[in-house]
Amino acid sequence: MPALNKLYESYRDRVSFYVVYIQEAHPTDVWQMESNVKDGVLFASARSDGERSATASACVRNLGIHIPAILDGIENKTERAYTGWPDRLYLVGTDGRVLFKTAPGPYGFSTQGLESALQRVAANGK
Repeated sequence: MPALNKLYESYRDRVSFYVVYIQEAHPTDVWQMESNVKDGVLFASARSDGERSATASACVRNLGIHIPAILDGIENKTERAYTGWPDRLYLVGTDGRVLFKTAPGPYGFSTQGLESALQRVAANGK
């Protein structure tokens, strides 16, 4: 997350940044990655907005995220609209159109691509 926090610090005066916490990517009751077990990142699938909020808060703290975080409700409306699972970066224009999105993470999570898109938007003043 350091690279994403750096982009936030560089562009936050021109772009609104948000982390949207969606459903857990690797819950203990569905599919657990070995790296999550090793790192102690062990969360079950949330069954309520309160449980999801608690997991999201722990992730924001543990990952050192400085970007404002908001929560997708337990109905997963944001995840369904944007297909953000397991993680993905988006740049959405003021008109609501998607200007940039990465491939799904973790391998498609590209802060370099987002930075290029932010530079284009900043240069065009939109």
